Amino acid sequence: MKKPILVLFIAFAILTNVKADNNPADRHKPGKNQPKNVILLIGDGMGLSHMYAAYTVAKDNIRMVQCPNIALVTTFSDSNYITDSAAAGTAIATGTKTTNGMIGMKPDKTPVKSVLKYAEDKGLATGLVATSSITHATPASFIANVESRKMLEEIARQFLETDIDVFIGGGYDNFTSRKDKLNLVDSLLVRDYTVVRSIPEMMEVNDGKLAALLYPEHAPKISEGRGDMLSLATSKAIELLSKNKKGFFLMVEGSQIDWGGHDNNLDYIISETLDFDKACAVALDFAARDGETLVIITADHETGGLSIPGGDLKAGKPEGKFSTGDHSAIPVPLYSDGPGSDQFHGFIDNTDIFRTMVNLLRLGGENE
Repeated sequence: MKKPILVLFIAFAILTNVKADNNPADRHKPGKNQPKNVILLIGDGMGLSHMYAAYTVAKDNIRMVQCPNIALVTTFSDSNYITDSAAAGTAIATGTKTTNGMIGMKPDKTPVKSVLKYAEDKGLATGLVATSSITHATPASFIANVESRKMLEEIARQFLETDIDVFIGGGYDNFTSRKDKLNLVDSLLVRDYTVVRSIPEMMEVNDGKLAALLYPEHAPKISEGRGDMLSLATSKAIELLSKNKKGFFLMVEGSQIDWGGHDNNLDYIISETLDFDKACAVALDFAARDGETLVIITADHETGGLSIPGGDLKAGKPEGKFSTGDHSAIPVPLYSDGPGSDQFHGFIDNTDIFRTMVNLLRLGGENE
């Protein structure tokens, strides 16, 4: 077993020994190795303490910390020192700081394109996976341009304005039980999507476009019977998207780590983080076999102001203490592996994630 202090030492090393070549101008330059595919995994609300609490329970057996490259990421929005998921998701997806609550727009409401849409323009396959509604703030940031994250029905409608290949999560009611009486599932079928409502149906889809709307709204907690939905969905999305010879972009969100933080519920946080790590393992295992895939694992913000004032590593029992029931301004960790992962190091901003991804994939996308 690795020494228990390993992870905290790595975090300390990042803070105190930022590489001399960590010039902001160099962060967005393609490295020697170019990825064909990018899998971006976002643990919503997952701070370093959330990860280490899960690491403690798993007794040094989580995959994300095995990535060779680590960075710390600032998360402030254009309007607030403490971001929300809409502004943070927009920053990661588009490289643009915006007002809390806004999706895919600059503060002046000018729409901006996401890395997913730039990938579509270049002929790459694209996908989104979440344990929330697929119209929730983080996945919405990659697909929609709306003034408010609360515009769930409009976000659902904007899925039809893209050529996304795979999307898996909750939110069926946003496509069907709508104020405008439209049935967007019918529109998806016309556009050659296979639309499914269950995990077994999802697993039977072997080609083509997939819209897996598995729950009316959000998925249940992992502790309340969700099962392996997230890792299975990640695996199925990779299977379908990797059929595109030009490559693919996939975003996977472990949505409910954030909700555990809001509830100040350490057990909820740990179980959701461990489930998210299973999805990370699926991505990392594929990348190891494939050799052309960059895996990025990060968070949009920290939730709960969680600290770990005590615990027992051998027994796998951390103690948690929360300072807020909301988000905090604490920078979040980023772990990366695969071609181009060396571009993620030091102390960076969440907008750097977008710029580095589009440059590594040669998408030519900049939202200035």
